[in-house]
Amino acid sequence: MARRKVKAVQAPASARSLVSSSNSKVRSIVKRDIYESDNEESEWVREKPVASSGLLRNQPGDPVEPHKRKHKSGTVALREIKKFQKSTDLLIRKLPFARLVREIVQEEFGNDADYRWQSVAILALQEASEAYLVHLLEDTNLCAIHAKRVTIMQKDIHLARRLRGE
Repeated sequence: MARRKVKAVQAPASARSLVSSSNSKVRSIVKRDIYESDNEESEWVREKPVASSGLLRNQPGDPVEPHKRKHKSGTVALREIKKFQKSTDLLIRKLPFARLVREIVQEEFGNDADYRWQSVAILALQEASEAYLVHLLEDTNLCAIHAKRVTIMQKDIHLARRLRGE
């Protein structure tokens, strides 16, 4: 039966560079398990660094990383709103929308019906659906503002559709 010995050795330079990226001299202890059987000695390859307090923390003299400036809440959202209001391009990707249209048609008219679509027809459907969604979300936002909220909810969408007569 194999006996187990544990001895402490100094970590190789590659392991030390992983533990600390600073230039300070770090001596980490690595445990190696050595198994002895009846005739032979074989060394276990995996090395385990011993965690001690302070090895992974910053040391005095380490370079200080500057913190990224975080924008005020809502600034990025307002910038995106302005960007999307200026542009006239489509917001939904064309290929996923085309796959969705084909899937809906296949569900409604059966799997055996193989319809061919002109790219202009799918583009017209996409334009109309995006215009509908944008108008619905504008009305939904007005409903949320009327309720003295800034977050739109599902009940706002239901109210907007009901007021439209849908």
